[in-house]
Formats: sequence, structure tokens, C-alpha cells
Amino acid sequence: MATGKNPLFDTATTLGKIFLFLGVSAICGVLVAGLLVPAAAVSGSAASGSIQFFDTLPAELKVDPPSQSTTILASDGSPIANLYAENRTRVSLDQMSPHIKDAIIAIEDSRFYEHGGVDTTGILRALVSTARGNKQGASTITQQYVNNVINSSLEAEGKGDEVLLNGVNKGVGDKLREMKLAIALEKKFTKEQILEGYLNIVFFNRDAYGIEAASKFFFSTTAKDLTLPQAALLAGVVNSPSYYDPITNPENAKVRRDLVLRAMLTQGKIKQADYDAAVATPVQTKVTQPRQGCAYSQTAPYFCDYVLHLLLNNPAYGADAAERERKIFRGGLTIKTTLDPKAQSVAQAQVDGSAGANPDKWGASLVSVQPGSGKIVSMAQNTVWFPADGKFDQTQNFNVDKQDAKGNDLNGLGGFQPGSTMKPFTFAEWLNEGKSMSTQLNGAVRRYSPGFPWKNTCPTPTDGFYDANVEGSFDLQNADETHYKYMSVLDGLANSINTITFASAAQVDLCGIQKIVDAVGIHGGNPSPNGDDPHPQVPMTRLSNLIGATQTAPLTMASAFATFANDGKYCEPMAIESVTDATGAQLPAQSPNCRDAIKPEVAHGVAYAMQEVLNRGSGSLIQPRISTRTSFPIAAKTGTNDNNSSTWVAGYTKGLATATWFGDPLGDQQRAGQNVTINGNFYKGIDGYMIAGPQFSNYMAQVAPAYGTDPFPEPPSDMLYAPAPVAPPRNTNPVERSTEPATEPSAEPSADPKPAPTKSSGKK
Repeated sequence: MATGKNPLFDTATTLGKIFLFLGVSAICGVLVAGLLVPAAAVSGSAASGSIQFFDTLPAELKVDPPSQSTTILASDGSPIANLYAENRTRVSLDQMSPHIKDAIIAIEDSRFYEHGGVDTTGILRALVSTARGNKQGASTITQQYVNNVINSSLEAEGKGDEVLLNGVNKGVGDKLREMKLAIALEKKFTKEQILEGYLNIVFFNRDAYGIEAASKFFFSTTAKDLTLPQAALLAGVVNSPSYYDPITNPENAKVRRDLVLRAMLTQGKIKQADYDAAVATPVQTKVTQPRQGCAYSQTAPYFCDYVLHLLLNNPAYGADAAERERKIFRGGLTIKTTLDPKAQSVAQAQVDGSAGANPDKWGASLVSVQPGSGKIVSMAQNTVWFPADGKFDQTQNFNVDKQDAKGNDLNGLGGFQPGSTMKPFTFAEWLNEGKSMSTQLNGAVRRYSPGFPWKNTCPTPTDGFYDANVEGSFDLQNADETHYKYMSVLDGLANSINTITFASAAQVDLCGIQKIVDAVGIHGGNPSPNGDDPHPQVPMTRLSNLIGATQTAPLTMASAFATFANDGKYCEPMAIESVTDATGAQLPAQSPNCRDAIKPEVAHGVAYAMQEVLNRGSGSLIQPRISTRTSFPIAAKTGTNDNNSSTWVAGYTKGLATATWFGDPLGDQQRAGQNVTINGNFYKGIDGYMIAGPQFSNYMAQVAPAYGTDPFPEPPSDMLYAPAPVAPPRNTNPVERSTEPATEPSAEPSADPKPAPTKSSGKK
């Protein structure tokens, strides 16, 4: 048997509604008394108790700027990406259409300019309406703003579970607190400030917070350019963003929009003709879906991710990772980077064209920096962030280290074996010790036994040997059989001859090579095995590293080669020029950090020699051809490791240094680049000049002139000419610049990918 209702108190009856109205009105009277009557004027009553409770509530509200989108910009101010926890762009009231201001007041708080934060008339009207069975809210815009500010602060502090929503988890005490804060807020801010704050903080959609983001999301316009029908529709969405969503519920949205328009007409904010035209307008959206995060960058997703990690790893942005993340994703920062979007476009085109559809997932990358500042100009690779048909998807950055100098994640792959691009550093030490590049050395020497008397003043012992008479070892090898002979040190570098590099190293201090390599910033791209060093030293006393056995990141190599272009001064790579917060205050960024690394005359000598690499040596096979005779002063070195899985060209003009790489980025990088077909071309063995080479030459031909291509300073004459040969050479003529390229320039693999301390590591 059903339980019967007392008809006297049944709210479905007229009498029941009257009793309900009188009861609620009594409660309302207490609340209104608490709002309007000073506590000192009341005593010994129920009202007094309510007012005392009211007086204990906080009256101060900290109005921090709401969560705003952070923007990462290229050097010319063009956007690279937006980062946000809440998609919001703050705009001033004068940057909003008058229609949206009128519409939101008409539908949400018609007495906005008349009350002091809490509208008692509105409360009574809402109670009467509710008593009649038509639920109606009574929160003013100021109260709604208070509620949004409180909830925004909770979200920013990671306390989303404490957020208060009307009609869901907000009690009488919460409502009283909201009222008191609203009254206090009205005393502190003008109506215009409150309205501006409200329209910038209010929620419209999970992808749109605030009127500017909502305008762009729903209509692909700005808040300033909203039409009357658009403004009325957005004002209506606020009441229930899901129910009145014009994308999923256009019918509901139209009903609500027309209600807003009717309120505007009734309140004299629009004329009848405006109303008629607006209600006759169909609900039409033009959605611009926001793309949050570096992965969606159309310009440079991997560079963007590198910048993001630099900030997330910087303690200047917060004491811990969570605080830094809040600062970056909610702080409305503007991050201006060093990226040149024009250069980036060329770089991306080059790496994308290197492997075509690339079903075998060969990798290509290119990074360039500005000598003298270290500014990263471009950073590209031939992958996409998200899986896509016919694309090589990869989230790790081919161009950078796994970690930064503090051991924090950089999301980098950690580098590749640089091969013969390491040879210029042995050459630099040769010049540094006062030797001439025209000195003739015996390239027929292939055996460096365990007892070979290397000069090494470093505490780290010399490691490795090449001796076919020792089990498990082998003699040092060149790429072909035609260069086991006497030749100048210059010819040895130009043609990338392993035996000449070793013959040079045998006459200098290995510790001197180490000091140069350290000074120009070369380090391993992967953390040390025990994890205590994110940037381990590349030990040049390990003989295999003379020809590039340790994995090094392309950004590291580009910055090292930039030292030669910059008269021997090394500059750390930098990506972030400035950071400003939402108030315009400057936050810590990066600035050039340069140091003397090698003697200027040594840098000039290396530049002289590496021009010959392109003019007549291993780089002269690069197509399209780029050399000092066909374009502008440019220096470079090719590089290839033993199994052709890692191929390089690194080089520079006076104004731009670039490292390009092509090879295997998967797993342990042991897949041989031999007998493979790439982009429709068969390669018996991929060499540095074949794919990485065109990436380099095409890019530099298009980009380098904008950064300066002045001639390199000439080295001292005693670097160019030797007074006498070390041993009777076949050709004792002084070295002169060749006017014709060699007929068969040598291509060069480099180091054993797994150099063992007890074995030698050499060429094919």
C-alpha cells in the first residue's frame, strides 16, 4: 500500500506551494538580514545567530589570473604551438563585442549594475518562481565570478575534486560564503572589471574557457567580432554548456539563444528589427578545433618538445615538476624561441624527401645553429608524432641528447655514431701543436699493437689496438685499397683516410685531442651506464673514438663545428630567447653562453682544410654539388660508420653551422645500411655523401646566404707548408689548393659500432 501524502503540505497543491513559499521566505529573510543588517544592531534573535555565522565567513578573495594558454613562438613571432590545461586567451573588455556584454547581462543578471554583489530582489523572485514549480537561479554575475575564481584556484592547485557546482555539491554555508565574497569583491573592483573577469573565466566547452577561446572554437572568430546571434548563443551556453552545446544540440541551443534575444529586446538592449533578424538566423557553427601541445605543431613539433622540456626541467619555473607544469600549462606564458620558420621549412622539406614513403623506417635529421650565439635556427626529422598511413611515427627527437645537463629527460634519442666527422678534431690538435697540414705521413701503417708508444698525458689510459696478429683483432682499414700510401695530413682529412688520422694521432698528445673535443662541447648523447653522468665524456684515449665510435647527438656536432666558424669560440646551443608571463613580466630565458675553445688560427686552419673536403675530397661527390668554387665559402666533413647504419655531413659557413644525419634510429642501431633500396634507389652501402650530403647541400644553398657567407680568414702560412717531410715522401711538393676535384674521391665508413677495449676497431 502506498504511503499517502498530507494534502495540506503537498507542494503539488496551491496551498502546499503557499506554505513552501512562506517557509523558504522565512529562511530567505534570515539570509537577507545577514547580508544587509550590521551585526552590532541585532542581538538575542535567530537573525543575530545567522549574522554572527555570516560574519565568521571570509571576506577576502584572492583573484589570481585564471588559467591561460601558453604560446610558443618562432623568432619572427609566428606561432609554433599552444600549451594549456584550460584553453583560454584573456582579452580586455574593449576587445569584446558589445553584443556579448549585453547578452550575458540580459540573461544572467539583468540588475548587474544595480546591486552590490548579491541581488535580494532576484533572490525573492527566484524563491517565488521555485515555489510555483519553476526552478530559477538567483546567483548574480559577481557570485558566479566568485565561484569560478574559487574553482579555478582549486584546479590550479590540483584539487579538482573540491570544485563546487551549483545544485550538485554546494550547501547553504557555501552559498553564504559566496555571497559574502561577492559583496566584498564589489567593494574592491568596478563593475567593468568584474564583467571582464567573468567573461574571461567562464566555461563554455571542454576546449573553450573564456569568451575569446569560445569565439574561436565555435565560430572561428574573435570575441570582438561576434555578431548578435553568435553572442546571444554563447551567452546562452553558459547556463548548461552540455545541454545547450550548438554542435551536439543545435535545437536546444537555438531555443536558449532566442530566449537571450527576447531578454535583450525586453530590456531595451536591441531593437525589434535586430531581434527579428537574429531569431531568423539559423544556428551555424564554424569550429576551429584547438590543437594543444607540441605534438600538434605544424611547424616544428620536435623543436617545440625540446623547448618544453628545457622549461619543465628548469627550477626557476617551480620548486618541483608539478609546480613547473602548472606554471607552463596554466600561466599564459609567451615563449619566444630562436627558430627561423623559413629555415625550418627548408629543413623539413629536405629530411622528408630523403626516404620517401620509408616503410623500413630509416631516419633523417637536420639541425643548424648560429655561430657566435648558439641559437638553434632549425631542427627537423622525417617522422610524425602520431601514427599515420605511410608515415614513420616517432616521439623521440633524433637531434638531441636523452637528458639535459642535470640528468632530466629531454626526450631525445641520444645520438648516433659520428664516424669520420670526428676526424677534424685530431686534425685540429695536429695544427694546435704547431705542425703543418702539408706534412707527409705514411698511410700504409695499419698496425698499432698493444705496446704502441702513444703519447697520452691524461690520467685515463690509452685503450684499444689494431693488430691482426692478436686474436680477435684486425689491422686498421681504409675504405679502399688506393690510399695506403704517403700523403699530406691535409689530403688525409680531405679524403677521410683512417690511416692518416691515426698516423697524425701517433705524433700528438691524445690528451690534447681530448681537451679540444671537451672544449667544443662534444659529449655522449646517452647517460653513463651507472646513470650518474647525463653527458659522459667521449674519451679520445679510446682509439676507436678517433674515427667516431661513441654516439653523439646532431645538435652537439652542429655546435662543435660552429666553433670552427666562430674563430675558435664555442657557444652552447640555445633555443629560448625570452619568456613573459600574462602580466608582461620577464621570466628566466637563455642568452648566449660562449667561451674560448681553440686558438683562432687553428680554427682557420681547420676551415681551410674542410673546404677542400668539398672541393676535391670525400664531400665532392655530394649532389647537388656545393663547394667554394661553385657557391660561397663553405666547409664540411662527411662521416659513415662501419656498417653504414649512421651517415653524416657536418659543416658550416661563417654564419651558419649544420649537421645532417641519415641512418638507422631503431633499437640498438645495428641494422646495416648495405644492399638496401631507399626512395627507389639501391645502395650497396650508404655513405655520408649519398643522402645526408644532399640534405646538407640543398639546405645550406637555400638558407646559409641569409646568415652570412663571408670568406674564412686565412690560416698562418706555416700551417700550410712544412719546412721538410717527416719521412721521404713520394711527393714533396707544397700543398696547394686543387683547381679540379679528384677523379675518384674516397667515401669513408668509420668506426666499429661495438669497440671493445681489448680489440681494435677499424674500417671496412
